[in-house]
Amino acid sequence: MAETLTVHPVEYPETDGLPMPDADYQADTFCYARPALQAWFRDRPDVYASGDLFIYLEEGNPDNRIAPDVFVVFGAANHRRMTYKLWEEPGGMPDFILEILSPSTWRKDLGEKRALYTSLGVGEYWLYDPHGRFMQPTLAGHRLIGGSYVPLPATESPDGRSIRSPALGLDLRLAEERLRFVDPVTARYLPDMVESWEESRNRERDLEAAQARIAELERALRERPPT
Repeated sequence: MAETLTVHPVEYPETDGLPMPDADYQADTFCYARPALQAWFRDRPDVYASGDLFIYLEEGNPDNRIAPDVFVVFGAANHRRMTYKLWEEPGGMPDFILEILSPSTWRKDLGEKRALYTSLGVGEYWLYDPHGRFMQPTLAGHRLIGGSYVPLPATESPDGRSIRSPALGLDLRLAEERLRFVDPVTARYLPDMVESWEESRNRERDLEAAQARIAELERALRERPPT
């Protein structure tokens, strides 16, 4: 009697069980960058922004994976995922990757990951050192040209050091010792969660004030004596 061969499906874990980013320095930047980019591209069905998510590079090999701190893929459907499997995604590799240096990752970020992302064809590779201890200047962007990363030019202004991302169409700026995304058209910062809440609350107050003013005018018209 022939032996029955049992085939077990390949598992692609959603987490490695390791802790979240080191300390407030890295976590604060991560907690700003990912939701800010997700909000910026929320109306683009063909742009996927995420971070701290496994990107599996090879079908059948769950060990061949990367997990950038923040990344953006153009040409990928804009919906939530548990993992990003390259062979299932028409958008392919990320067009933008940001790594946030920490005491436990900075050596890999500056060396091993740079070489890996070059070989994988990641369009832009960005590095930010919120500690200010591992890299000077603390913000650097690189664009893949001819198989090598070429530094993107930086500008200095009273608002801080700024570098344009051709992929995102946004500026990355160091302002008040924080990394911020800036809309170059309006010169406005992409808001963080607190600022978004404040903006929403201010809009609600403006609407309430406008409605109260309309109600007051309507009441005055009703109470006006006939002529």
